[in-house]
Amino acid sequence: MSEENQIHKGKWQRFRESLSNTYRLVVMNDETFEEVNSTKLSLLNIYVLLSSVLVIMAILVWLMIAFTPLRKYVPGYGDVMQDQEIRELYRQVEELEDELVTHRKYSENFRRILVGEVVTEDDVPKVDPEMMDEAVADTAAELSEEELELRNELTLEEVGVKAQAPRTTNLSPKDTPLERLFFSSPISGEISAGFMPDKEHFGVDVLAPKNTPIKAAMDGYVFLSDWTLETGNTIGIQHSSNLITFYKHNSVLLKEVGSYVKAGEAVAVIGNTGTMSNGPHLHFELWYKGKPIDPTEYIDF
Repeated sequence: MSEENQIHKGKWQRFRESLSNTYRLVVMNDETFEEVNSTKLSLLNIYVLLSSVLVIMAILVWLMIAFTPLRKYVPGYGDVMQDQEIRELYRQVEELEDELVTHRKYSENFRRILVGEVVTEDDVPKVDPEMMDEAVADTAAELSEEELELRNELTLEEVGVKAQAPRTTNLSPKDTPLERLFFSSPISGEISAGFMPDKEHFGVDVLAPKNTPIKAAMDGYVFLSDWTLETGNTIGIQHSSNLITFYKHNSVLLKEVGSYVKAGEAVAVIGNTGTMSNGPHLHFELWYKGKPIDPTEYIDF
C-alpha cells in the first residue's frame, strides 16, 4: 500500500510540476530562421485560456439564442411561442365572431321593424303555466332582494299605466313635427356628457343612483334587446314619426324584442356594462329620420 501511495503521489507531483513548467513558443521565418516572435507558456496558462474561450463562446451562443430570432429554431422553444400566438389568434377570432353575431341580430331586428314584421302577442306561443312558474322561480333565485323588489315595483307601475290608457297596436305613420311630440324623460339625473356628434358621441350620458329604472321616452316597439361588447345591455325602441331611441349600458333588460311599450314604462335598469362605460349611467340616443339629434332640446332630464 505504501508503495502504491508513493507512486500515486509521485504522479500527482509530476503533474503539478508539469503545470508549472514554462515553455517558450517561438515563431520563426521558415526560410531565414529569423525569430519573429516568442512567448512563454505553461500548461496551466493553456488550460485557463482554453477554458475562458469555451465559457465566452457558451455565453455568446446563449445570448444569440435568447435575444435573436434564432431562438425559433431551437427544438421545443419555437413550438411554445407558436402555440401562444395561435391561442391569441383564436381568442381574437372568437371575439370577432361574437361581435358579428350581435351585429347580425341587430340588423335583422331593424329590418323586421322597417318591413313591418313586428311580433305581436298573438304571435307569441303560449307557455305552460307550470313551466312558467318553474322558470320564474329559477330566475328569482338568481336575483338579489333589491332587484326582486325593484321588479315588483315596476310591474305594479306598468299595470297602472296600462290600466289608465288603452293599448294601441299600430304605430302612426304620420310625420309629426318634433316640436309637437311629447317625450317622457327616460331618467332623472345629472348629465355627465352631452351630445357631441363630432366625437361620435350621438347621445347624452345621465348619472343616476343604482337600480334606477330606465323608462321609454315614447310609445313604441322594442326592436333591439341584446348585449354588445361596447355598449353592454342595450334596448332600442322604434317610435312613430320616424323616431328611434336607444338606452345603453343597462344592468338588466326588462323587455324583449317585439314588446310594445308605453311612454314612461320601465324597459331596463341603470348599469355599467360594456367596454365604453366607466361608471353607472345611462347613455341615451334620439334618432330622427336616420340622423342623431340632441335629446336635451326635447327632453328635460
